[in-house]
Amino acid sequence: MAARKNNYYLLSLGCSKNTVDSESIAQVLDHNGMRGVGDPSKAEVLIVNTCGFIDAAKQESIDALRELVDGRRKDQMVVAAGCLAQRYGDLLVQEVPGLDGVIGTRRWMDIFDFISRLRERKHPQPLYHLPTDAPTVGLDERGVLRASIQGASAYLKIADGCRRPCAFCAIPKIKGTAVSRPIESVVREAVQLQEMGIKEVMLIAQDSTDYGHDLGLKDGLAHLLDAICDAAPDLRWIRVMYAYPGYVTPRLIETMAKHPQVLHYLDIPLQHGHRDTLLRMKRPAKIEWVYETLANMRRVMPDLAVRTTFIVGYPGETEAEFDGLLQFVKDLQFDRVGAFKYSHEIGTPSATLPNPVDDDVKEERWERLMELQQGISLAKNQTFVGKTMDILVEGQGEGEDEDGNPVEGTISLGRSYRDAPEIDGYVIVEGELPVGEIVPVRITGATLYDLIGTVDTSTPIVIQPGQIYGEGMLG
Repeated sequence: MAARKNNYYLLSLGCSKNTVDSESIAQVLDHNGMRGVGDPSKAEVLIVNTCGFIDAAKQESIDALRELVDGRRKDQMVVAAGCLAQRYGDLLVQEVPGLDGVIGTRRWMDIFDFISRLRERKHPQPLYHLPTDAPTVGLDERGVLRASIQGASAYLKIADGCRRPCAFCAIPKIKGTAVSRPIESVVREAVQLQEMGIKEVMLIAQDSTDYGHDLGLKDGLAHLLDAICDAAPDLRWIRVMYAYPGYVTPRLIETMAKHPQVLHYLDIPLQHGHRDTLLRMKRPAKIEWVYETLANMRRVMPDLAVRTTFIVGYPGETEAEFDGLLQFVKDLQFDRVGAFKYSHEIGTPSATLPNPVDDDVKEERWERLMELQQGISLAKNQTFVGKTMDILVEGQGEGEDEDGNPVEGTISLGRSYRDAPEIDGYVIVEGELPVGEIVPVRITGATLYDLIGTVDTSTPIVIQPGQIYGEGMLG
């Protein structure tokens, strides 16, 4: 069966920021008369928007490209896009013989022109489009909506690239330095999402707290939140993702606290809790700032939910440093923790550091950290039993007993203000609730990661986002 000309198949791998880029690629192709399909056999152009962050993600991207190349017909072309393509274009062509084209993450907006060049090429050698600088990333966007919509929620990209010097991270090499999108563009798109009926907007960037630095703005993220809240008052939830230590300013804290739309949720990847490890990571090492800032935030937002991530087994991490991380976690009582075992990135400063940590030690430390956090997460979750929370309903399913066997009755899955999509927990609710709506749910049980509840029929459905009702909690 011949592939239908002008159809494209797009596989998106990696993080939510990559997903936004994939949606933007699709919009560019759609605007130029192409049509996306879910079956690669029915497409002329097969695109994989790759991830190049860690070894497992790289291999997943390579495997996906190989599968498409091996299964394609003569009238089909396979294109590698995104982070892995940007950083390792030549290596990717060696790893995936027969690849037709490689286009980097910095110029996703050129995808249709690139495909046109592929159609016209006279020789089978792969074509490349990998500019080494990216002065227009974040600016030359061809009029597309820089958002990824998932049900009633949307990721909205506010900047691209990063100027931080983290020793373990290749993002600046891949994406280039930080480039903020014009504030009026972000606000216009937030209004557009509101008009589409979106309930939750998540502001994302490699470093959201750096927003506006290149535009000459001080406290740029706070200014952006003010502008969005004023222009889109019917957006129920606004969630801030990927803050950077040291850049959660008093003005940002005040802004988060004063706007009911802005969820009392902070995603701030801290990476470690010991000063010496952080210094080797080339990360902010003033541990006192974290204690002081979270104390200030919790004072003005007592219901604040904090998510962070840590790396265990970083080169040179001693047992004393790891014990310092454990104490840090005990002291600060994070709501959510993601932990990763260190994986070195070729070309980054950390790749040449001495004293690597053995894999079995990494595994043992990862398990100890997760066991500690599980106890904290359970205790945190249990404090919500008996309270009523706003829940954004995402879908339904069948209930299961403790052995995983289906039981009679439908359950609904939703998220509270404490739960970002894909990375945090769920609220499991008895009965079939309207998908995409925010409803009040009374919490009746808690597990390590999730809450269990029933619809609170005594509470009006139209309530303040993120507010918690019940004795001993906020009024």
